[in-house]
Amino acid sequence: MAVKRGRGPRPKREDKLSFRTNEQIRVPEVRVVGENVENPGVYPTREALRMADAMELDLVEISPKAAPPVCRITDYQKFLYQQKKKQKELKAKATKIVVKEIRFGPNTDDHDYNFKLKHAEKFLQDGAKVKAFVFFKGRSILFKEKGEILLLRFAQDLEELGAVEQMPKLEGKRMTMFISPKKKK
Repeated sequence: MAVKRGRGPRPKREDKLSFRTNEQIRVPEVRVVGENVENPGVYPTREALRMADAMELDLVEISPKAAPPVCRITDYQKFLYQQKKKQKELKAKATKIVVKEIRFGPNTDDHDYNFKLKHAEKFLQDGAKVKAFVFFKGRSILFKEKGEILLLRFAQDLEELGAVEQMPKLEGKRMTMFISPKKKK
């Protein structure tokens, strides 16, 4: 009979939020805080554990680097839930920067230019950055000045919606310029 060799049981996923609780706290004394603590202050760890046990709650180390470490008497599951909720709110408030690209050729005609300008206006109004670039194919690299003039004109036409973050810069066969949206008042 062949023996199956698998990966075995998966280890439990460690949460990013891990706090020492109750008997895991191994310091001689702690600063005890909490809504239900009458006399917050520094107590021996055994005394703090007795206080938490009397209230049928957990002693949770919230600031291990403090001297002495700060512990809160609270329900551990409820505490973890609140911490995760706070992290989620912070993540939701963090702004995500979107960069939209608009590509030109050195000899882009007016109709194409206006079409791309309208798209760039919409992107800036939506709060996205615009990366405008002129791509030089083959011998069209001879028209570097045309490309720079085109990008500067583009920046000038978008002046009321966005500010130039980076002036036109030639990198290989691309001349790139970044425009970021102006803050709404």
